[in-house]
Amino acid sequence: MIKRTLLFSIFLGAVNFVFSQEMASIIQEKPLRRLEIQPSIAQKTIGEKHKVQTSMALENTATTQETAADKMENGTAESQEVIAERRNVLSLKRCRELALANNKQLAISKLTAQIAEDTHKAAKTKYLPRVTGMAGYEHLSREISLLNDKQKQTLSSLGSTTVGQVGSQIGQTIGQLQQQGFISAQVAQRLADVLGGITTPLSQAGNNIGETIRRGLRTNTKNMYAAGIMVTQPIYMGGGIKALNDIATIGEEFAQNDIKLKQQTVLFAVDNAYWLIVSLQKKSILAIQYRNLISKLHDNVTKMYDAGVATKADGLKVSVAENTANLTISEIENGISLAKMALCQLCGLPLDGDLILEDEATDNLSGFVPTHYNNVDTTFNARPEVRILQNTVDITKQNTKIIQALYRPHLALTAGYTVSNPNAFNGFEQKFKDIWSVGLVLHVPIWNWGEGKYKVRAARTATQMAQMELNDVRNKIRLEVEQTRFRLKNANSRLATANKNMASAEENLRVANLGFKEGVMTVTDVMQAQTAWMSAKTAIVDAEIDVRTAQVALKKALGEL
Repeated sequence: MIKRTLLFSIFLGAVNFVFSQEMASIIQEKPLRRLEIQPSIAQKTIGEKHKVQTSMALENTATTQETAADKMENGTAESQEVIAERRNVLSLKRCRELALANNKQLAISKLTAQIAEDTHKAAKTKYLPRVTGMAGYEHLSREISLLNDKQKQTLSSLGSTTVGQVGSQIGQTIGQLQQQGFISAQVAQRLADVLGGITTPLSQAGNNIGETIRRGLRTNTKNMYAAGIMVTQPIYMGGGIKALNDIATIGEEFAQNDIKLKQQTVLFAVDNAYWLIVSLQKKSILAIQYRNLISKLHDNVTKMYDAGVATKADGLKVSVAENTANLTISEIENGISLAKMALCQLCGLPLDGDLILEDEATDNLSGFVPTHYNNVDTTFNARPEVRILQNTVDITKQNTKIIQALYRPHLALTAGYTVSNPNAFNGFEQKFKDIWSVGLVLHVPIWNWGEGKYKVRAARTATQMAQMELNDVRNKIRLEVEQTRFRLKNANSRLATANKNMASAEENLRVANLGFKEGVMTVTDVMQAQTAWMSAKTAIVDAEIDVRTAQVALKKALGEL
């Protein structure tokens, strides 16, 4: 929208120039009676209507500020910016403040900076030990067994099997002794009875012992409970943690540089929109003054036509010029409305706000301190675009270090505390028992088929690309700085030339009016003088605005906006 309005203002200047040339070639030279063509006081008042309104608004603001100064003693004074804004009179400084406060993209960048800050804090925690807790319960459909079924059966009949074998061997020995005649049959029977009385309780006792052993080896693991705490302290991670923190630090710088870039972009847009409105307002005043000159000429030509000293064609030509001037005024007013909408949008104000800018009533806009010229090397560091690209280069370098760290040995210290039920510290008990542990964990990548080498090579290539992009932007900034310097120099030169031309145009208009009064100059000569005066005034306004916008552009190019 702003570009369209700028093109529109340029088009108006071209229309005025073409109109003056056409009037000079169409209007026939014809001596007229002695009539002086000069704007009267009333016409000047009409032509400067908008300027007077602006001056009145500024006077009211000044009066209100004096009242506010009186209130300051009572502690109830308001800031001048607030008072001026209440009366819809905005200075360039206030427009900048409103734009910075209400711009959505700038607010998003500030939130991004908060994200970067929190990310950096999160990266710092990688140096600290990690503490994790765990608790669980598990039910199994089958119990874990340390013995097979045969072993369980053997233990259950341990006494019967063992005592039975011993009793059988003793019985065989007694029988052999009886056969050999060492003992009699009565003694052998008596010994057998005694042996039978001994083996039965021994067998029962052995069975009980075996059953006790079998039960002692039962795990009872159908229901298991466990809880624990694990502490892990990184000792060496291949430099990855440091690289991650460096990236987080650079990320914070990146976010701050992005905020600065958004601020400069917003201020640049606000300044251009502000001075565009001032330019169009001044051109509107000039167009009204020019229209009034044409209207006065039309009245005089009409009187001359009635007196028979002018032709109807002369009156029609002046009427066409007057209609063209009215159309120009209408187009300028439309351009002002569009430009004000653009400025309101930048400042976060309602689009239908009727704004009056502080510099609309300023007669001389060229009284501005020129921007000093910095060295190009210093400019590189001041531009947020350069700092952002430098941050990108640094991030790619740290990313290479992170990739290298992934393929280096990692060493960590671990410590833990665990409680479980059942436990195996005193056999298998259905009790909660605890245990603590301390250890070291070493992870060493051995072979990955060159994966790490390829990733590192790709990361270094990304760094080269970022560095080339940075160098390219530096060259473009050098060109931009030189172009804006030339633009400012050219604008100052055009302003000086326009001021000289204005003096000539005023003198030319005075001579044309005097010659017309004396009857030695025609209507065409007067209209050409009026058009030249209009063009000279417009050239001054354009040059003054160009000086302002060129200074803003140079500040932005130098990174000082």
